[in-house]
Amino acid sequence: QLRQNHPNPFNPATSISFALPRDGQVDLAVYAVDGRRVATLVGGLVTAGEHTVSWDGRDSGGRRVASGAYFYRLTADGTTHVKRMVMVK
Repeated sequence: QLRQNHPNPFNPATSISFALPRDGQVDLAVYAVDGRRVATLVGGLVTAGEHTVSWDGRDSGGRRVASGAYFYRLTADGTTHVKRMVMVK
């Protein structure tokens, strides 16, 4: 289960929360509106339960991203969930 990030809109950082019913592989990533993967927040085995991950508005290279809309996608337990968030400067 993926929850809406908070705060949204955000600057400079936001938190993304999700819950897993059992241990499993998780891929949580941020995407630009053109579909380009901006950052990977979680990639690997995660234990069951509640989790919160922060995103500081930086890409995989550590550079600040531009203001605008982004999507975050959680793939876990055989399902994929996508939500929208907005970074403002």
